[in-house]
Amino acid sequence: MPSLIECVANFSEGRDIETIEALADAADSVDGAALLDRTSDVDHNRTVLTIAGNPAAVAEAAFRAVGMAVARIILPAHEGVHPRIGAADVVPFVPLANSSMEECARIATDVAARCWDELRLPAFLYEAAARNASRARLEVLRSTKFRGAPDFGDGRHATAGAVIVGARKVLVAWNINLDSQDLQVAREIARAVRESGGGLQCVKALGLELRSRRQVQVSINLTDFEVTPIQVVFERVREEARRRSVAIAGSELIGLIPHRALEAARGFDLRWLVGERIWDFVLEGRIRRLETK
Repeated sequence: MPSLIECVANFSEGRDIETIEALADAADSVDGAALLDRTSDVDHNRTVLTIAGNPAAVAEAAFRAVGMAVARIILPAHEGVHPRIGAADVVPFVPLANSSMEECARIATDVAARCWDELRLPAFLYEAAARNASRARLEVLRSTKFRGAPDFGDGRHATAGAVIVGARKVLVAWNINLDSQDLQVAREIARAVRESGGGLQCVKALGLELRSRRQVQVSINLTDFEVTPIQVVFERVREEARRRSVAIAGSELIGLIPHRALEAARGFDLRWLVGERIWDFVLEGRIRRLETK
Protein backbone atom coordinates (compact mmCIF):
# COMPACT_ATOMS: atom_id res chain seq x y z
CA MET A 1 0.00 0.00 0.00
CA PRO A 2 1.35 3.46 -0.86
CA SER A 3 1.90 6.14 1.77
CA LEU A 4 -1.39 7.70 2.88
CA ILE A 5 -2.17 10.64 5.16
CA GLU A 6 -5.18 12.82 5.82
CA CYS A 7 -5.73 16.44 6.67
CA VAL A 8 -8.82 17.51 8.63
CA ALA A 9 -8.82 21.25 8.01
CA ASN A 10 -11.18 23.56 9.93
CA PHE A 11 -12.32 26.85 8.39
CA SER A 12 -14.23 29.73 9.97
CA GLU A 13 -17.14 29.70 7.53
CA GLY A 14 -20.24 27.55 7.73
CA ARG A 15 -22.93 29.76 6.23
CA ASP A 16 -21.83 31.23 2.90
CA ILE A 17 -22.34 28.48 0.35
CA GLU A 18 -20.16 30.08 -2.34
CA THR A 19 -17.20 30.30 0.04
CA ILE A 20 -17.73 26.75 1.29
CA GLU A 21 -17.81 25.48 -2.30
CA ALA A 22 -14.64 27.44 -3.12
CA LEU A 23 -12.85 25.92 -0.12
CA ALA A 24 -13.98 22.43 -1.09
CA ASP A 25 -12.95 22.91 -4.72
CA ALA A 26 -9.49 24.09 -3.66
CA ALA A 27 -9.09 21.08 -1.35
CA ASP A 28 -10.09 18.73 -4.18
CA SER A 29 -7.94 20.30 -6.90
CA VAL A 30 -4.71 18.28 -6.60
CA ASP A 31 -4.00 14.96 -8.31
CA GLY A 32 -3.18 12.35 -5.69
CA ALA A 33 -5.41 13.90 -3.02
CA ALA A 34 -9.19 13.80 -2.70
CA LEU A 35 -11.83 15.45 -0.59
CA LEU A 36 -13.44 12.66 1.42
CA ASP A 37 -15.94 14.68 3.42
CA ARG A 38 -17.31 18.17 3.97
CA THR A 39 -19.18 19.11 7.15
CA SER A 40 -20.57 22.59 7.81
CA ASP A 41 -22.50 24.05 10.74
CA VAL A 42 -24.29 27.40 10.76
CA ASP A 43 -24.18 27.93 14.53
CA HIS A 44 -20.49 27.10 14.75
CA ASN A 45 -20.07 29.00 11.46
CA ARG A 46 -17.43 26.45 10.61
CA THR A 47 -16.60 23.96 7.88
CA VAL A 48 -14.44 20.86 8.28
CA LEU A 49 -12.85 19.35 5.16
CA THR A 50 -11.31 15.87 5.23
CA ILE A 51 -8.63 15.38 2.57
CA ALA A 52 -6.69 12.13 2.02
CA GLY A 53 -4.03 10.91 -0.37
CA ASN A 54 -0.28 10.82 -0.80
CA PRO A 55 1.60 13.17 1.54
CA ALA A 56 2.83 15.71 -1.00
CA ALA A 57 -0.58 16.00 -2.65
CA VAL A 58 -2.44 16.37 0.65
CA ALA A 59 -0.01 19.07 1.74
CA GLU A 60 -0.59 21.00 -1.48
CA ALA A 61 -4.38 20.57 -1.33
CA ALA A 62 -4.48 21.81 2.27
CA PHE A 63 -2.33 24.81 1.39
CA ARG A 64 -4.58 25.73 -1.53
CA ALA A 65 -7.63 25.57 0.73
CA VAL A 66 -5.88 27.80 3.28
CA GLY A 67 -5.09 30.26 0.50
CA MET A 68 -8.76 30.30 -0.51
CA ALA A 69 -9.77 30.97 3.10
CA VAL A 70 -7.36 33.91 3.28
CA ALA A 71 -8.81 35.30 0.05
CA ARG A 72 -12.49 34.93 0.98
CA ILE A 73 -13.03 34.94 4.76
CA ILE A 74 -13.04 38.19 6.74
CA LEU A 75 -12.37 37.07 10.30
CA PRO A 76 -13.22 40.38 12.05
CA ALA A 77 -16.75 40.04 10.64
CA HIS A 78 -17.06 36.41 11.70
CA GLU A 79 -19.76 35.34 14.15
CA GLY A 80 -19.99 31.80 15.48
CA VAL A 81 -20.01 29.88 18.75
CA HIS A 82 -16.87 27.83 18.07
CA PRO A 83 -13.51 29.21 19.28
CA ARG A 84 -11.15 30.28 16.46
CA ILE A 85 -8.10 32.41 15.77
CA GLY A 86 -8.09 32.33 11.98
CA ALA A 87 -10.04 32.13 8.74
CA ALA A 88 -8.19 28.85 8.21
CA ASP A 89 -8.27 27.96 11.88
CA VAL A 90 -6.74 24.51 12.41
CA VAL A 91 -4.94 22.35 9.84
CA PRO A 92 -3.84 18.99 11.29
CA PHE A 93 -2.07 16.27 9.30
CA VAL A 94 -2.70 12.66 10.33
CA PRO A 95 -0.71 9.53 9.39
CA LEU A 96 -2.89 6.70 8.03
CA ALA A 97 -0.92 4.04 6.12
CA ASN A 98 2.83 3.62 5.56
CA SER A 99 3.36 7.07 7.03
CA SER A 100 4.52 8.33 10.40
CA MET A 101 3.80 11.08 12.86
CA GLU A 102 7.28 12.44 12.22
CA GLU A 103 6.55 12.73 8.50
CA CYS A 104 3.27 14.53 9.21
CA ALA A 105 5.06 16.89 11.60
CA ARG A 106 7.55 17.76 8.84
CA ILE A 107 4.69 18.35 6.41
CA ALA A 108 2.93 20.57 8.96
CA THR A 109 6.08 22.61 9.45
CA ASP A 110 6.54 23.04 5.70
CA VAL A 111 2.91 24.09 5.19
CA ALA A 112 3.09 26.52 8.12
CA ALA A 113 6.22 28.08 6.61
CA ARG A 114 4.47 28.43 3.22
CA CYS A 115 1.50 30.12 4.91
CA TRP A 116 3.81 32.89 6.07
CA ASP A 117 6.15 33.02 3.07
CA GLU A 118 3.46 32.99 0.38
CA LEU A 119 0.30 34.24 2.10
CA ARG A 120 1.77 36.42 4.87
CA LEU A 121 -0.42 34.42 7.22
CA PRO A 122 1.19 33.91 10.65
CA ALA A 123 1.28 30.24 11.66
CA PHE A 124 1.52 28.34 14.93
CA LEU A 125 2.62 24.71 15.24
CA TYR A 126 0.80 22.31 17.58
CA GLU A 127 0.67 18.72 18.82
CA ALA A 128 3.45 16.56 17.31
CA ALA A 129 4.74 19.48 15.22
CA ALA A 130 5.09 21.85 18.18
CA ARG A 131 8.58 23.14 18.88
CA ASN A 132 7.84 23.58 22.56
CA ALA A 133 5.75 21.19 24.67
CA SER A 134 4.14 24.10 26.50
CA ARG A 135 2.57 25.22 23.19
CA ALA A 136 1.52 21.79 21.92
CA ARG A 137 -2.12 21.83 23.01
CA LEU A 138 -4.66 23.51 20.77
CA GLU A 139 -6.55 25.02 23.68
CA VAL A 140 -3.37 26.75 24.88
CA LEU A 141 -2.88 28.50 21.53
CA ARG A 142 -6.55 29.51 21.43
CA SER A 143 -6.62 30.80 24.99
CA THR A 144 -7.22 34.53 25.47
CA LYS A 145 -4.34 34.44 27.97
CA PHE A 146 -1.81 33.15 25.42
CA ARG A 147 0.69 35.82 24.37
CA GLY A 148 3.30 33.78 22.50
CA ALA A 149 4.55 34.76 19.05
CA PRO A 150 3.71 32.61 16.00
CA ASP A 151 6.27 30.02 14.91
CA PHE A 152 6.24 31.65 11.49
CA GLY A 153 5.59 35.35 10.98
CA ASP A 154 4.40 37.84 13.53
CA GLY A 155 1.22 39.50 14.70
CA ARG A 156 -1.99 38.70 12.84
CA HIS A 157 -3.16 38.96 9.24
CA ALA A 158 -5.58 41.89 8.98
CA THR A 159 -8.49 39.82 7.66
CA ALA A 160 -7.45 36.18 8.16
CA GLY A 161 -5.97 36.17 11.67
CA ALA A 162 -3.54 33.26 12.05
CA VAL A 163 -3.52 29.53 11.36
CA ILE A 164 -2.64 26.61 13.64
CA VAL A 165 -0.95 23.74 11.79
CA GLY A 166 0.13 20.44 13.29
CA ALA A 167 0.29 16.66 13.29
CA ARG A 168 -1.83 14.37 15.45
CA LYS A 169 -3.42 10.95 15.72
CA VAL A 170 -6.85 10.17 14.30
CA LEU A 171 -9.52 11.56 16.60
CA VAL A 172 -13.30 11.43 16.80
CA ALA A 173 -15.08 14.78 16.71
CA TRP A 174 -18.77 14.79 17.48
CA ASN A 175 -21.46 16.79 19.18
CA ILE A 176 -24.05 15.56 21.65
CA ASN A 177 -27.03 17.87 21.44
CA LEU A 178 -29.23 18.42 24.48
CA ASP A 179 -32.97 18.98 24.60
CA SER A 180 -32.43 22.25 26.44
CA GLN A 181 -31.59 25.89 25.82
CA ASP A 182 -29.65 26.22 29.08
CA LEU A 183 -26.07 26.98 28.09
CA GLN A 184 -24.88 26.71 31.67
CA VAL A 185 -26.03 23.09 31.78
CA ALA A 186 -24.04 22.28 28.63
CA ARG A 187 -20.97 23.95 30.08
CA GLU A 188 -21.31 22.07 33.36
CA ILE A 189 -21.58 18.75 31.55
CA ALA A 190 -18.61 19.56 29.31
CA ARG A 191 -16.54 20.44 32.37
CA ALA A 192 -17.54 17.20 34.08
CA VAL A 193 -16.60 14.93 31.16
CA ARG A 194 -13.40 16.53 29.85
CA GLU A 195 -10.02 15.35 31.09
CA SER A 196 -8.88 18.81 32.18
CA GLY A 197 -11.90 19.01 34.51
CA GLY A 198 -11.17 15.66 36.13
CA GLY A 199 -13.37 13.67 33.76
CA LEU A 200 -12.51 11.09 31.14
CA GLN A 201 -9.07 10.55 29.66
CA CYS A 202 -8.45 11.91 26.15
CA VAL A 203 -11.68 13.90 26.15
CA LYS A 204 -11.89 17.60 25.28
CA ALA A 205 -15.33 19.17 25.52
CA LEU A 206 -17.07 22.53 25.33
CA GLY A 207 -20.63 23.61 26.04
CA LEU A 208 -22.02 25.59 23.08
CA GLU A 209 -25.32 27.22 22.10
CA LEU A 210 -27.26 26.26 18.96
CA ARG A 211 -29.58 29.19 18.44
CA SER A 212 -30.87 27.98 15.10
CA ARG A 213 -32.09 24.75 16.74
CA ARG A 214 -33.03 26.16 20.14
CA GLN A 215 -30.71 23.67 21.78
CA VAL A 216 -27.34 23.52 23.46
CA GLN A 217 -24.66 20.93 22.87
CA VAL A 218 -21.60 19.29 24.33
CA SER A 219 -18.98 19.53 21.57
CA ILE A 220 -16.40 16.76 21.92
CA ASN A 221 -12.95 15.89 20.60
CA LEU A 222 -11.95 12.37 21.62
CA THR A 223 -8.21 12.24 21.02
CA ASP A 224 -7.76 8.50 21.64
CA PHE A 225 -10.83 6.29 21.23
CA GLU A 226 -8.85 3.20 22.25
CA VAL A 227 -8.20 4.68 25.69
CA THR A 228 -11.76 5.99 26.10
CA PRO A 229 -14.33 4.46 23.71
CA ILE A 230 -17.02 6.69 22.26
CA GLN A 231 -19.81 4.83 24.05
CA VAL A 232 -18.16 5.54 27.40
CA VAL A 233 -18.13 9.25 26.62
CA PHE A 234 -21.76 9.18 25.50
CA GLU A 235 -22.91 7.35 28.64
CA ARG A 236 -21.06 9.83 30.85
CA VAL A 237 -22.71 12.76 29.08
CA ARG A 238 -26.11 11.07 29.39
CA GLU A 239 -25.57 10.49 33.12
CA GLU A 240 -24.58 14.09 33.69
CA ALA A 241 -27.57 15.28 31.65
CA ARG A 242 -29.95 13.01 33.56
CA ARG A 243 -28.69 14.43 36.85
CA ARG A 244 -29.77 17.83 35.57
CA SER A 245 -33.13 16.55 34.24
CA VAL A 246 -32.09 17.10 30.62
CA ALA A 247 -32.59 14.65 27.76
CA ILE A 248 -30.25 13.88 24.87
CA ALA A 249 -31.57 15.21 21.56
CA GLY A 250 -29.04 13.35 19.41
CA SER A 251 -25.44 12.90 18.33
CA GLU A 252 -23.86 14.31 15.17
CA LEU A 253 -20.49 13.37 13.75
CA ILE A 254 -18.08 16.04 12.52
CA GLY A 255 -16.07 14.66 9.62
CA LEU A 256 -15.40 10.91 9.51
CA ILE A 257 -14.91 8.18 12.11
CA PRO A 258 -12.44 5.25 12.15
CA HIS A 259 -14.09 1.86 11.68
CA ARG A 260 -12.65 0.49 14.93
CA ALA A 261 -14.19 3.32 16.95
CA LEU A 262 -17.66 2.74 15.53
CA GLU A 263 -17.40 -1.06 15.59
CA ALA A 264 -16.48 -0.99 19.29
CA ALA A 265 -19.74 0.86 19.96
CA ARG A 266 -21.93 -1.55 17.96
CA GLY A 267 -25.01 -2.39 20.00
CA PHE A 268 -24.96 0.92 21.90
CA ASP A 269 -27.58 3.50 20.99
CA LEU A 270 -25.55 6.68 20.61
CA ARG A 271 -28.59 8.52 19.22
CA TRP A 272 -26.95 9.33 15.89
CA LEU A 273 -29.12 11.85 14.07
CA VAL A 274 -28.38 10.08 10.78
CA GLY A 275 -29.36 6.68 12.22
CA GLU A 276 -27.79 3.65 10.53
CA ARG A 277 -26.36 5.93 7.85
CA ILE A 278 -23.57 6.60 10.35
CA TRP A 279 -21.74 3.68 8.71
CA ASP A 280 -21.50 5.77 5.54
CA PHE A 281 -19.15 8.09 7.43
CA VAL A 282 -16.47 5.52 8.20
CA LEU A 283 -13.04 6.80 7.18
CA GLU A 284 -11.78 3.53 5.73
CA GLY A 285 -14.97 3.13 3.68
CA ARG A 286 -14.55 6.54 2.06
CA ILE A 287 -10.94 5.73 1.21
CA ARG A 288 -11.92 2.39 -0.37
CA ARG A 289 -14.49 4.14 -2.55
CA LEU A 290 -11.75 6.39 -3.89
CA GLU A 291 -9.47 3.44 -4.60
CA THR A 292 -12.14 1.71 -6.67
CA LYS A 293 -12.92 4.75 -8.83
